[in-house]
Amino acid sequence: MHQQQEQNNNILHPVCIVGAGPGAADMLTVRAARCIEAADVILHDNLVSEEILALCRPDAERIYAGKKYGDTIDPAARQQQIHELMRLHALNGKKVVRLKSGDPFIYGRAVEEIRYLQEHHIPFEVVPGITAGIAAAGLCQVPLTERNHSNAVLFCTGHTANYDHEQLDALANMLRTGTTLVMYMGLSNLSVVVAKLLQAAGSETVYVTAVSKVSAPQQQQVTAPLQEIEAAIQQAALPMPVVFIIGKYATSIKV
Repeated sequence: MHQQQEQNNNILHPVCIVGAGPGAADMLTVRAARCIEAADVILHDNLVSEEILALCRPDAERIYAGKKYGDTIDPAARQQQIHELMRLHALNGKKVVRLKSGDPFIYGRAVEEIRYLQEHHIPFEVVPGITAGIAAAGLCQVPLTERNHSNAVLFCTGHTANYDHEQLDALANMLRTGTTLVMYMGLSNLSVVVAKLLQAAGSETVYVTAVSKVSAPQQQQVTAPLQEIEAAIQQAALPMPVVFIIGKYATSIKV
């Protein structure tokens, strides 16, 4: 431990865990852009766009640390490698940026990375980013909350399909009372998710707005009632990644 503390005394810069937002470079926070531009080493996720990576200095070391749907790399081993790379470069006096798509605290593994840094007495800071669900709602003018209509929003994943009956009852009540759901990572499991949500919604009309490649030039949007969304997405051939906004009022604003 004493040797570790002596080594850590040489760390000049905190590791910056930075949210890259939904993809467009002009949707980065000013602080995020400054961190990226100043970095010596950038460990970046799969969904961080080339437009954002182009902000890195030419001499900066870019290290791919992401995952793709369907890859066979062991998640625990990959995460441990990310931890060790952050630590190694920080101990070497580098300005390290761990660049995560969206916001670091929304369905990323920032918490695991922070705990590792804390355990090894390595300073860090977190720079928030715009998560894809918030960006999709704004860009497509789909209100997540609205006075006298929806007073709450719930972030969830496609693992909604694994909810037990007690959770489904709670979800059904939230849908019926106007709570909006923002669902990530649901496209590959959509048929099961839709069946569960239809069961939860009962006779209520529920809409889904599905947005692909949020903030990118290729952004696409499909809106349909819950029972029709699978066919609408198939017809539009929406590519991953897709974020879903689900609820009684999950349609673009109309007069």
